[in-house]
Amino acid sequence: MSRVHRLEVRVYYEDTDFSGVVYHASYLRFMERGRTELIRALGIAQRELFDGETALGFAVRKMTIDFLRPAVMDDLLTIETRSIAARGATMDLEQRVLRGEEVLITAQVMVACVGGGRARRIPDGLRKRLMLDD
Repeated sequence: MSRVHRLEVRVYYEDTDFSGVVYHASYLRFMERGRTELIRALGIAQRELFDGETALGFAVRKMTIDFLRPAVMDDLLTIETRSIAARGATMDLEQRVLRGEEVLITAQVMVACVGGGRARRIPDGLRKRLMLDD
């Protein structure tokens, strides 16, 4: 299991519904940023993964989300992301959205490594940086 990566995100008007509460789909964007920044923090530029003959990307295959408490406009949120397992072409992650110490959202995410229109094994170098084994 890898260490927890943390990303701070401010809630803006565009993230909310008419009542000033964060719209549920906005959390998907926040968590996507968290996963992207986890990869960047490991020294891997996403653009490098996409280029060349061995171009790879990650696609969400499955996500289970528990919406526990709402966030509102101007809140400063922390997106926590932790990779917990890898199997061949898929990786499981846990994500949480917090306001201070208060947990607002929990999510279990499975991403698939894809290239050339099909699943590809997660590269060994990335597995090692994520501290994951099959």
